[in-house]
Amino acid sequence: MKKLLNTVYVTTEGAALRLEGETLVAEIEGADKTRVPLHMLASVVVFGPVLLTPALIAVCAERGITLALMGRNGRFQARVEGPVSGNVLLRREQYRRADSPEEIVRSFVLGKVSNQRAVIRRALRDYGDDMAPPARAALETAADRMAQILRRVQLADASVEAMRGSEGEAANLYFAVFDHLIRAPDAELRWTLRSRRPPLDPMNALVSFLYTLLTHDCRSACEAVGLDPAVGFLHRDRPGRPSLALDLMEELRAPLADRLALSLVNRRQLRAADFRQMEGGAVLLTDDARRSVLTAWQDRKREERLHPFLQEKAPFGLVPFLQAQMLARHLRGDIDAYPPWFWS
Repeated sequence: MKKLLNTVYVTTEGAALRLEGETLVAEIEGADKTRVPLHMLASVVVFGPVLLTPALIAVCAERGITLALMGRNGRFQARVEGPVSGNVLLRREQYRRADSPEEIVRSFVLGKVSNQRAVIRRALRDYGDDMAPPARAALETAADRMAQILRRVQLADASVEAMRGSEGEAANLYFAVFDHLIRAPDAELRWTLRSRRPPLDPMNALVSFLYTLLTHDCRSACEAVGLDPAVGFLHRDRPGRPSLALDLMEELRAPLADRLALSLVNRRQLRAADFRQMEGGAVLLTDDARRSVLTAWQDRKREERLHPFLQEKAPFGLVPFLQAQMLARHLRGDIDAYPPWFWS
């Protein structure tokens, strides 16, 4: 099985990354802070103004180590990568199947809705007895309605548009009860509704930041197996959007990103003071909080789970690669259908 390599996250403004032999060196104010051997690196993600030396950029491009540049708020800005190594025959089949994607879309939707429902059911199982009756009833109702959506998607000969509608219906149910999953005492950390570009409250800021990290990993996974991350099935093609990466991340949003966000606030590792409101209403993580989230993200990626299709244990961080690999195998005709990754 593929080895889980490291992603280096640099959040200190004014830091400098340089190459020294076969090692990436991070400097802050002229002093070496971190050294990472290149053979252990999958990617480097920098936030805000960070210096990258030309020698480092060149060797990363040569070795297939992706450099991702983010704004201070975590918004994606650019990627630096070497020559595209995609299999042209695989990509031709990907483009052809994108014109009739019903079965692949069905798998993505089943995976996403099932995993959202699993997050709700886990909450009911773990602390449902401590919930107020209205909150418990709302979660149970949402889980039941999502089960109906799963049966509809699985059994009906639905169009892509109909399945997209079912996915949107399930997402509305999920986020309508998301606040009941939050057990933090801070009133500022309550959930009202999903807001993006910009996030307007702390929980949306946290979830959006984690989604950005997950998108990066899914895009890298697509490229690693030779797929075109811009041509998706569930998400419509749009210039500049990594539609296939967004497809792959749908089934991972709830168990990987949402669960981590809930864990951080419910365990009081993040509090209201860890967020700041900008002019215009946008809410962002503080620099210290962002570093805490990145540490927790890396720890979560090292946790192992049983892959339901492969029947092997794999680190969470390898799941995007394994799912991209499963999709590539399906497009090549090696397996009959794309198997979603179900979390339990």
